[in-house]
Amino acid sequence: MSEPISLTAALASFDALWSPRIVTSVNDYDVRIAKVRGEYVWHTHDDTDEFFLVLDGELQIALRDSADEERVVALARGDLFTVPRGVAHKPMSPGGAAILMFEPTGTLTVGDRHDDVPDHVDATTGHRL
Repeated sequence: MSEPISLTAALASFDALWSPRIVTSVNDYDVRIAKVRGEYVWHTHDDTDEFFLVLDGELQIALRDSADEERVVALARGDLFTVPRGVAHKPMSPGGAAILMFEPTGTLTVGDRHDDVPDHVDATTGHRL
């Protein structure tokens, strides 16, 4: 039987930015948390949607459609947003945020297609707490 998980304690257990931690699994999905600040990398998940919930701070997600037109979705604490599969996106948080993501187990954080991965981005399938 599983035990309750404190997201506050889980977030306090690491400092690395853009390096998600897996807090639990639900069926074939990971529930991941991350601390973020600055810009991520443009990327696309070809076969899965990506769910974001802002736990603290503010998150912006730039989205690019098939005509290369961009728009930005602004999310505050408590807001959630799902990026549909196949949509290029780039999360950003100038002031920093804590986020929760819901993705199929084994999904690479930089997706199936992505720009060059900068040093501050951890290209991973998630780290166990």
